[in-house]
Amino acid sequence: MKYKNFYLMSLLAVILASVYPIYMGFVTLSSYLQNGSIDVTEYPKYIIPYTPICIALIMSIALMPLIFKLFEGYTLPVVSFLGTVIFFASEFGFEQIKVIEGYVEMPLESWQLSLCITTPEVLRSIGEPIYAANNPAFKIHFYLIAIVIILAVLNVINGFSKMLREQDFCKKRPLIAQAVSVVLFIGLCILACFTAFYRNGTINISTLSAILMSVFFIVFGITAGIYCGSIFYGKSNLLSKIIPAMTASVTTLIMYIGELVLMDGVLFKYGNGFFFEPIEGIPFSAADIVIILVSGVIAYIVMRLLNHSNS
Repeated sequence: MKYKNFYLMSLLAVILASVYPIYMGFVTLSSYLQNGSIDVTEYPKYIIPYTPICIALIMSIALMPLIFKLFEGYTLPVVSFLGTVIFFASEFGFEQIKVIEGYVEMPLESWQLSLCITTPEVLRSIGEPIYAANNPAFKIHFYLIAIVIILAVLNVINGFSKMLREQDFCKKRPLIAQAVSVVLFIGLCILACFTAFYRNGTINISTLSAILMSVFFIVFGITAGIYCGSIFYGKSNLLSKIIPAMTASVTTLIMYIGELVLMDGVLFKYGNGFFFEPIEGIPFSAADIVIILVSGVIAYIVMRLLNHSNS
């Protein structure tokens, strides 16, 4: 009974959290089906990747009991694969929608790129985003964010469901840590959507913006690291601590690469001075490298504490 209650509450919570992204998708699809495109004034921002993320989570969680009956011990990899496939199918579907600005028709993904490059301050000054030439590579960080969120949420729900179903609570601590990290990361994603972390439209950003972006990168890496660590929880030092730490840093690095692609080979500067200047020969500053390493160090500390409490 506890398992069923938890599962139903989890599904309901995901549905409630998805109301606005699903609504955005519904509005966009309705306009597209009626007119063959969507006018820029009617385009709800940040449909991609958040509407496809919500569709993937709702559908995969709804099918989780059936997947358990069919695959039992392989439920997590199967439901994770399913969620990923549903996400990309939904994502690519939405990306085919055309957005019209005046007499210019552009793919929705190109319009989304222009929203990413511009900031709230720029939008207020020029009225609408500047059209950015389509470069599919900019979606590296969109896709990475989506996959980490989907995998982490499914890991938490499947993990707690399995724990309650089997009354085996050995992985309770890493699952709680995973839940905290993914909720915090989703919260940062929502903040980024509505504020763009208060960037000012230039490479040199404010202290507040620098702090928020740094926290975003670090929490993102930690979420991926804890995901890896929860799977190998209780195993060898290499699997349960070092690999999760490396996963966290590599994930943060890939996110930085996505930003490089988005920003045409440059990164935002978090401050003034040599510590924030790009190192000769590479686009990363010492501050960027520290952020990449910090995500791994914190992931290692978290997994070390969790594994130590289990010993």
